[in-house]
Amino acid sequence: MNSHSGTHGGTIGRWQGAGLMATTLLGTGVFILPQMTIAKAHAGALIAWSLLTLAIIPVALIFGRLASVFPHAAGPAYFVEKAFGRTAGRTIGLIFLLVVPMGAPAAILMTFQFVNALIPLDGWSKVSAEVLVIFGLFLLNLRGIQVSAKLQFGLTLCIVAIVVVLFGASSLQPGHLTSLASYGMPQISTMMIAAGIAFWSFLGIEAMTHLADDFRRPQQDMIPAMMMGTVLVGIIYVACTLILLLVPTDKSVAMIGVFDALLGGYGAQVIGVLGIASGLATVNVYAASAARLVWSFSCEGILPRCFAVKNRHGVPIRALGALLSVMASVIVLTHTTGQELEHLIAWSNGVFVVIYLMAMLAAAKLLPRSNMPLVVLGCGFCLALGIALGASMAYVLVLILCVAPFLWWQKTHISRKQPLVDNKVS
Repeated sequence: MNSHSGTHGGTIGRWQGAGLMATTLLGTGVFILPQMTIAKAHAGALIAWSLLTLAIIPVALIFGRLASVFPHAAGPAYFVEKAFGRTAGRTIGLIFLLVVPMGAPAAILMTFQFVNALIPLDGWSKVSAEVLVIFGLFLLNLRGIQVSAKLQFGLTLCIVAIVVVLFGASSLQPGHLTSLASYGMPQISTMMIAAGIAFWSFLGIEAMTHLADDFRRPQQDMIPAMMMGTVLVGIIYVACTLILLLVPTDKSVAMIGVFDALLGGYGAQVIGVLGIASGLATVNVYAASAARLVWSFSCEGILPRCFAVKNRHGVPIRALGALLSVMASVIVLTHTTGQELEHLIAWSNGVFVVIYLMAMLAAAKLLPRSNMPLVVLGCGFCLALGIALGASMAYVLVLILCVAPFLWWQKTHISRKQPLVDNKVS
């Protein structure tokens, strides 16, 4: 990874950055994750979301400070490489890439919960439709088409507006505090499990560090943008969880049931369409950005050279095809082995816990000592989440055990070959 970053003038201001941050974090999860956490922890889910929002703030601050001091497109991988060397940095880069085969199918499975509300699908017909969507994403990306930031931002505004309306309507319901009290005392063990699932909602904080160069004034605007975006998203998730606790429903997508109960119908159409649109946009961005990462690793010789091919529209066609094929395989395997959506989420979360922890440790080495209290809080948050995820951390540990020795061997192999090449040249 080259230490320099782009030199072009940035265009993103503080408020656009906050909007982009919120858009990146909301995605599909806003209508699904609160329901999943309530299933695990009941009223404890509300505490889990509130504590998670507070605990993520030091992490967001450290990422903001790292990005404003060391702006670079490689983000966390660059920070780790700068602090701990090339092998460690590239390991973080590769495990980030290898989370996509779990994260993107999880986002597709979430999206299909909304599809199911509109068109009931089951068994292999559902799997076929999911694979067909992946093929559609391949065709969509052939000409380099990406879902625009404006469309994503519009979706986020719609989601926020609906949550505000539902929250207002639910607070007018008589006896809503009684229904909240009926859940009983929350358990710490179930709250930890809920927090492990809820962490999915904050995946993407590190994505802003890749965009540091696109800010007009990264040192002044990066941190406020990240903080505003993070806190806004936390408040939205807490509000959604509270709404679901106040207005119980037996619908498969609880937010659709709440919409119908409070606003008199059309929940499947409104929530369903928004969920499908934001879900497909999220997966499309996942696929397009990960394909470019595969292409760059291929150009650097980390991955096989065969992926270093672009079509006439500048799309890394082989990398995209390989990634989407792996996603389709994971979806088929998930169905045949009977894996739950929350397993894919937990495995993905485990990878990001390690990426965030390594970024916090890199900050301890790269940033002034005055940042140490934030670094300690950030590390404590990552370790607590790792404990909450428990056995799901096995996926990331297997990835590291496979990737790190390979990259170390590759580095020593190239350094041994280099003197021979130099001798031949001379």
